[in-house]
Amino acid sequence: MKNPLIIALDFAEKEEVLSFLGKFPEEKLFVKVGMELFYQEGPDMVRELKAAGHEVFLDLKLHDIPNTVGSAMRRIAGLGCDLVNVHAAGGSEMMKAALEGLDEGTAAGKKRPLCIAVTQLTSTSEEQMRAEQLIPVALNDSVIHYAGLARQSELDGVVCSPHEAKLLNSRFGEGFLTVTPGIRLAEEAAGDQKRISTPGFARQEGVSAIVVGRSITKAADPYEAYLSFKNQWEGVLS
Repeated sequence: MKNPLIIALDFAEKEEVLSFLGKFPEEKLFVKVGMELFYQEGPDMVRELKAAGHEVFLDLKLHDIPNTVGSAMRRIAGLGCDLVNVHAAGGSEMMKAALEGLDEGTAAGKKRPLCIAVTQLTSTSEEQMRAEQLIPVALNDSVIHYAGLARQSELDGVVCSPHEAKLLNSRFGEGFLTVTPGIRLAEEAAGDQKRISTPGFARQEGVSAIVVGRSITKAADPYEAYLSFKNQWEGVLS
């Protein structure tokens, strides 16, 4: 995975996805299929995107007992996804089971999907974490702890905010992926995200991949919005 800009396909159904992708006729994209779209359209949506030449991050954030997660990942591996995820809060046994399921479900000669763990959602503030999760440490410490569990479990990286990426790179090395949602242009509102940043800041902090949703999908001109984010992410524009 070479520092992609991942577009979150936050749509309710396939027709909206195809209409959106029609605005990118010459582009092979890295797209994220989340819960809403997957629960509506199912595995065939992933298969169709892969058949069209796009890379796919299947963002289902699995969090269950190890056996259930392992069995689910065995099925998910057969879809040909490039990237999948779990919640680090599920624990090391669950994360190891996820990898085992992916290995078992990946066809011979094929590369298994990369697997990353969600640390703390970018919609979570430190105050919320302490009051609602009863985690008394600083938010950065919680993210580092969960990232450490993911690394010990041999996952490929984590989902975090851009503000934690440099710290994680220093602890675990740049080969440990940091995938960051909450990316906005400087002039945009934060929406329901709290720990946000610009593409340029994410690049400077050594982020591995950024995820951008509504800022592109809801733009008046999605292709131009995509180019704006891409240029800043790649350092073409500051």
